[in-house]
Amino acid sequence: MTIYLGADHAGWEVKEAVEAWLKDEGHNVVDMGNEHLVEHDDYPEFSHAVAKRVQADPGSLGIVACGNAQGVCIVANKVKGVRAATGFSAYAAESSRTDDNANVLCLPGRAVEMEEAKEIVRVWLQTAFSGAERHKRRLEKVAEIEEEEFGV
Repeated sequence: MTIYLGADHAGWEVKEAVEAWLKDEGHNVVDMGNEHLVEHDDYPEFSHAVAKRVQADPGSLGIVACGNAQGVCIVANKVKGVRAATGFSAYAAESSRTDDNANVLCLPGRAVEMEEAKEIVRVWLQTAFSGAERHKRRLEKVAEIEEEEFGV
């Protein structure tokens, strides 16, 4: 499985720390940018790049970061088939996988410490979708709305 990463200036340090840690853990990681800190860059291009790669690579996952995680989450969720969720805590990350089968994790670079971000990612990666009927039903409804809004 490939993990695609992206971040703007406010999430860059978290992305860099998570990327190094994931590589040390033996994960296949692709950095979608920004490759170096650029103080006034904008999050949409990085979040969109990660979301498009997740869309095109079934079974892959994405992690994006910005200051509060909200902007990157909004952008990623504009891509059909992407289920992005904010990860402010290990609990939020875990439930995003068990309940919503999230395939993109959005980290708040200004609201989590580096070790906390790694723990959030660790929990998220180790958690599988529960497959519970209520969660399947809800995701089917989400897919119907997505199809209605985005089409084929």
